[in-house]
Amino acid sequence: MPTPNPPWPIPSTSTRTAEAAQFIIPITTPNRIFEDHKDTVRAVAVFPDGRRMMTGSFDATLCLRDLKVGVVRKKMGGHRHWVRAVEISRDGKLVASADENGKLIAWYGDTGESLTLPINAHSKTIISLNFSPDGAVLATSSWDKTTKLWSTISWQMQGDPINCGGTIYCVQFSPSGELLAIATEIDIEIWNPRTRLCVAKFKAAINEAINYSLAWTPDGKHLLSAGFRSDPTIRQWDASTWQQVGDPWSGHTDQINALAMNFTGTFVASASSDHVRLWRFSDRQTVAIFNHSKSVLCVTFSTNGKYIFSGGADRKISEWAVPLDALLEDAPTNLVSQDAPKGQATRSILAISTPVRNACVAGDLTTAEELLTQEIDACGDNHNSYATRSLLAARKGNWDRALHDALQSLSIQPSFIGYMSQGIALCGKMLFRDSMKAFDIAFMFTDGDSNTKIHLLLLVKAIALFNANQHEEAILRVQELAAACPNADILACRVVEAYLRVQLGNHALDGAHHTEATEHFTAAINCGAFVSDQAIHAKYEVFVVLFGWDLKSLWQTANQKRCHALLRTGRLEETHKAYRCLVDTSDEAMMTNCRDWYNAFEQECRALYISNGDASLVAKDYDKSIELYSAAIELNPTHDTIFARRCTARLGKMLWEDAVLDAQKVTELNPLSYLGYQLKHAALHGARRYDEAIVAFDFMLPKLSHTLHAKIRNLRQQYATSSEAASDIQAAIHAQLENTPHRLLNTSTGRLCNRGEQINAFKTSAEYKELLSWTIKHATCQVERIQKTVEMHFRCAMLSHRWEENEPLLHNIQGKNVYDLDPVGGIAKLQSFCKTARDTGYRWGWVDACCIDQTNNVEVQQSVTLSLTIVYLSDVPHSSNSGALAKSVWNTRGWTVQEFLASKIVLFYQKDWTLYLDDHSPNHKESASIMRELGDATGIDAHALVAFHPGMRGAREKLQWVSWRATTFQEDIAYSLFGIFGVNLPVIYGEKKQNALGRLLQEVVAQSGDITCLDWVGSSSEFNSCLPADITSYGAPPSMLPSLSEDMMQTLVSSLQYAGAVEFALKLYHSLSHLSAPRFAARRLHLPCIAFPVTEVRRKRGQDQQTQFVFGIKADGLRDLSITTEDKLLQFSRARPAQQSFLLVRPWDRSLLELPDFADLLDVFDPEGDDWSPPVSPVHDSPDRSQGQDGPVDSESRLRALRLMARLGQPFSAFLLAQQWGGEYKRIASDHDIIAHVEDMVPPYNLMDSIKTLEIL
Repeated sequence: MPTPNPPWPIPSTSTRTAEAAQFIIPITTPNRIFEDHKDTVRAVAVFPDGRRMMTGSFDATLCLRDLKVGVVRKKMGGHRHWVRAVEISRDGKLVASADENGKLIAWYGDTGESLTLPINAHSKTIISLNFSPDGAVLATSSWDKTTKLWSTISWQMQGDPINCGGTIYCVQFSPSGELLAIATEIDIEIWNPRTRLCVAKFKAAINEAINYSLAWTPDGKHLLSAGFRSDPTIRQWDASTWQQVGDPWSGHTDQINALAMNFTGTFVASASSDHVRLWRFSDRQTVAIFNHSKSVLCVTFSTNGKYIFSGGADRKISEWAVPLDALLEDAPTNLVSQDAPKGQATRSILAISTPVRNACVAGDLTTAEELLTQEIDACGDNHNSYATRSLLAARKGNWDRALHDALQSLSIQPSFIGYMSQGIALCGKMLFRDSMKAFDIAFMFTDGDSNTKIHLLLLVKAIALFNANQHEEAILRVQELAAACPNADILACRVVEAYLRVQLGNHALDGAHHTEATEHFTAAINCGAFVSDQAIHAKYEVFVVLFGWDLKSLWQTANQKRCHALLRTGRLEETHKAYRCLVDTSDEAMMTNCRDWYNAFEQECRALYISNGDASLVAKDYDKSIELYSAAIELNPTHDTIFARRCTARLGKMLWEDAVLDAQKVTELNPLSYLGYQLKHAALHGARRYDEAIVAFDFMLPKLSHTLHAKIRNLRQQYATSSEAASDIQAAIHAQLENTPHRLLNTSTGRLCNRGEQINAFKTSAEYKELLSWTIKHATCQVERIQKTVEMHFRCAMLSHRWEENEPLLHNIQGKNVYDLDPVGGIAKLQSFCKTARDTGYRWGWVDACCIDQTNNVEVQQSVTLSLTIVYLSDVPHSSNSGALAKSVWNTRGWTVQEFLASKIVLFYQKDWTLYLDDHSPNHKESASIMRELGDATGIDAHALVAFHPGMRGAREKLQWVSWRATTFQEDIAYSLFGIFGVNLPVIYGEKKQNALGRLLQEVVAQSGDITCLDWVGSSSEFNSCLPADITSYGAPPSMLPSLSEDMMQTLVSSLQYAGAVEFALKLYHSLSHLSAPRFAARRLHLPCIAFPVTEVRRKRGQDQQTQFVFGIKADGLRDLSITTEDKLLQFSRARPAQQSFLLVRPWDRSLLELPDFADLLDVFDPEGDDWSPPVSPVHDSPDRSQGQDGPVDSESRLRALRLMARLGQPFSAFLLAQQWGGEYKRIASDHDIIAHVEDMVPPYNLMDSIKTLEIL
């Protein structure tokens, strides 16, 4: 089969443009003008969908325009200099623009949003851009004499630049992408973009002119080039030889700034100094001239080729309509001459009269038949009338009558029309072999007008087969005719194929074969027949007469039917695109004539779009639902409910800004509804435009309150006003800051902030606005969220460090940015702390040196509760091994204990502010190795290190923790324990350390009744003799007396199981259980105890010269013992009694009663549980109960009493008290524990008299 010719004719080399012979009136009034740029328009490009256009200007902006309504959809900034070039990829997904300064920017074609930041693509002006056909590569050419290829995925340059011999003005990929044409000031270069080899180089423009513009023909077989200034001509080049084809195209008198070719390759547009010239490619004739007031710099065709867009120095884009008569291709041979008078061509082929022709064209077959019958009656041997009447009968489907008239015509005179009518009739009767014979004979009568009649007969033959249901063969014949015959009328073949495809589509549609129908209608539309329906109808009227075809509405019918077929297949996206294409390419008259169809179809489509959009929304397929709702909105943008649904889908997709626009539209279409404002709040909140979101919500609330629908009014209860929400947040702020220092460092700004500034920083932050916007919508479940957000914002990091020289104080940083200060000494440490806290996610920081006014006792005494403690180990160098922390001076300071224990999160940093042991865990309290090292160094148990809670429990142990630590001020050792014990006492710098420690211990005993802090050895305090003079007295662990094993306890209890012992035990238990707790007030200790009177104090020999004395002590009920003390005691005995009395006392420990802790009981007590029952009245004569002092005693109470007696018989740690003049006592301090042993507990009846509460000074 011979190679098909391209659909655009190749001009003869002998053809010349005879401008002088042409008389063309320039067109001065464009269809439309777009005036949105403020400077020269330098670039214009149309999207493949034909609905949008992109323009670039010397005002450094791009405009994305909607060609349907003629408005700018988006004005795009990003360039800082003149925009020189704009290019759109062939799929419309990418846009590229370039400027005077060599910058390149890529944009999303769908939205106009920037895809890249400005790319430094060239060192000089970028003058031209071009995408490869597949869109994978962008070519850029510059005055820097290079062309570069860029990947459209990574936007990185591919390979090395292509270096050309001169300044470059244009670059164009061939349609296949296999070649790259580059126009330079010297010559034209053809490159292989893959191998980077130059395959051709040739001179084009003459007279030292510049090669300024290029354009390929759609088949890639020819390249056009345009000259500049001294050679304003267009030259055509054969791409196989790179030789010039024919003479240059002349007509311009000044420089040609741009070239463009339509998609069919039939027309060329060139832009010059003051006009655009439209050329017909086949003969290089000028078809039209479009005048501008100023120089034209850019030109392009619309997608359908019906319009030209041009722009330039007048700052406008002009839209010009291609003349209707020019749209019909001037093929080498046509069925008719387009210059022939109306109907003449039809009459010349069919030899019919004008009245008959008019009736046939109008479809009035009855009148046409009557006229032909009259002609036959008037002249019986008129073979043309018989043949024409045969054709009319065939149009009616009356095949017998058609065959009869055809045979009658042939019997009179054999002719072209006679055999053609016979062939049509026989084909209708399904006599195909006879029909083909008739058509073959008809060819013998085409002499003298061969091309016209042969082409017509071939097409009629195919149409006759089609009408006889030989559909595939008929269409194949038409296609082969177009491809194989060099002189065939291509457009006629396309028209016939399109009509036949539409008929097949109709048959499929009638049979509910919607997919098949879609394929046929699409094929009809894509076959290239529709240049102008009106012109086609006139040009190919012969088909109207022969077969009654309606060519005027063929294009409209094909598109409408395709839309219906697509809709029936459920391909809604394609339906929408097809419908938009139909609307966008329909003129106003067509829209008016088909208004009912458009309205009905839009309504049907819209209902389906909405229904499927709702289903997709429920399935959370947000992309699909947005697409469907958008299609429905585009059809009818007046319903607020569809905007609301699309807004909901966009919210689900987190397309916040798009959702804002939809919500705004809802409020505009239905101002009384609350829904638009609710959606607007959600969208603005998602877009982080919180102030606007709050305003929208406040607008919504009154609409809820005033609605007539009760259910909607009830929604108001779920929400809060912005003022109500702000009040709730304010309350949470005050609660959070109650135990927060008055001054904090803002780690972001480096400034010290007071309480008001801290709150203001929060209220002006995005966090606060987001919280406020969220809270107004969740009034019923806001507390936890508010507390969490406030806590996160105000959480604070504390610096735990060893004070060194030149620590910055409050006055050194107040009103200053710490980051701006000279980083020396303590300032450097402060700066590093702030940066570390900031990088850890803490906005606020606190440092004891500079965040407290040391002269203000209120601030000094304020307790500090902070989230994170950053421990700075200034003496631990970088990359230290485990053990360095234990040796650090930080570990010897008094304040560091509470600083470490108080925070739940602690991080240790070395001297260079790197993490200790390179441990990057978020909390070093969770690091087993660091906690083990710290526990070994401090003696603090592992549980307390990790989960410490301030309080009175374990007082003796806590005192031991700090017993070996030091502070700069001696009284600070006591103050550093205030937080550990959770006490709030005044800080009185200048008081004695004994007084400070005494006040603390007095508070501990007074609040807790814990007497373990009285267990010490050393010197007595001036504050109270029962308290030590120094914290170091707690350094030794408390006396550890042997405890009774359970077996020993059982043995002792059994030995006491006789009446006298049990009765005594019960009385003793009763007395001790009624003792009050120790009380400490005004430095006097009221101590409940068991007192043993001392009967003898005697100094032991050999102690005269020592500072400490050893005395032998005897007391009633106790074994003899010795004590060592610095005090000189009065010696006495029973024989030589003294007026001053002494007591050895056992401080009463209530835990010996073995009573349960009531707080623990409350934790498990459940009066509503299934196992709970009210108490039962005691049964006095129950065998397991005995009589006690206050009534019956159960066996458990008796056992506890006996166990108490057994414990009281064990050794205990005793105090030696000396009675004072006023009857009070003072403790005699000892440097060793005084361990006393009970002499005999059975029967110690006088022990009852020894239970006392003594006042100790």
